[in-house]
Amino acid sequence: MDTEKKGDVIFLRPDVEVHADPTRVIGRRTTCDSDEHPYLRGHEVVVVAVLKNALRSEEHEYLTTEDAVSAAGGVGPDDRLEVAPILPTGRLSFATSDPKAEHVEAFRFLAHGRAN
Repeated sequence: MDTEKKGDVIFLRPDVEVHADPTRVIGRRTTCDSDEHPYLRGHEVVVVAVLKNALRSEEHEYLTTEDAVSAAGGVGPDDRLEVAPILPTGRLSFATSDPKAEHVEAFRFLAHGRAN
């Protein structure tokens, strides 16, 4: 029997629950204002992961759960966030970007006292 094998399905992030709860990080719906990622400027995005201490070290943690973010002390000024744009259909893009946390509106407070 000559059959053709179909490819395996690989689920890519983001597989997050979108929300507007300010006490939670993963899945948080917000906007982006990043010079590094000008294509995201003003667009709604969803936080997919926290790249803990990514501005300090190449060896950073990749946090994808609320428990992991909490255990690491939350989002700080040395972190990047992996974000997925919200498409016009309301779904999340599979393509993500990693702006500085302070360049994401929900975490803009981290820029206080720092030169951007």
